[in-house]
Amino acid sequence: MAKKIKEIKELELNDLRSRFNGVKDYVILEPIKVDSGTEFEFRKKLREKKCSVRCVKNTLAKKVFSENGINLDVWSGPTYLVWGAESIKDLANSVDSVIKELKKDPKAPDKFKEKTAVADGEAVTLEKAKTLPTRLDAIGEVLGAVLSPGAQLAGCLVGPASQLAGLVKAIEDKGEGGEGGGAPPAA
Repeated sequence: MAKKIKEIKELELNDLRSRFNGVKDYVILEPIKVDSGTEFEFRKKLREKKCSVRCVKNTLAKKVFSENGINLDVWSGPTYLVWGAESIKDLANSVDSVIKELKKDPKAPDKFKEKTAVADGEAVTLEKAKTLPTRLDAIGEVLGAVLSPGAQLAGCLVGPASQLAGLVKAIEDKGEGGEGGGAPPAA
C-alpha cells in the first residue's frame, strides 16, 4: 500500500513539473470557505481570461517551485495557483477583477486571500504585480532610453546643417533674381 501511495505522489509531482515547466508568473491564493458554486464561477471567469487555476498540495508545489529556482514561504493552508495570461500585469488584474466580481456583498467575508504573486520568479504583492510593465512595455522603455540620446545627437548635427542649407538656398534665389533684374522683353 505504501508503495502505491509513493507511486501516486511521484505521478502528481511529475505532472506538476511538466505543467509548470518554464512558467515564471503566478498568483498564489488561499481559498477561505469557498463553496462549489463560487469555485466554479472563479475558475470559469479566469478560463475566459485565458488563465488556469489549480489547487495544489503544498509539499509537492514547494518542491517543484524550488526545482524551478523560486523559493517562497507560502506553503501552508489550502493553496490555489493561478497562471496564464500574457504578463504578470494581465494575470494580476484578471485575478483581482474576478475576486472583486465574485464578492457581491460588501459585508460578506473575503473568499480568496492573496498569499503572494510571483513575477519572473520573484515574489511580489498582488498590488505591485498589477503595476508592473508588460514585456512589450518594458521593451519599449528600453528602446526609448537607448534611442533617445542618439536622436538628440542627430538633431544637434542636422539642425545647423539644415539652417546653413536654407541660407545658401536663399542667397542662390536672391542671386538668380538679381541678374535678370528688369521686366521681361516685350514682343
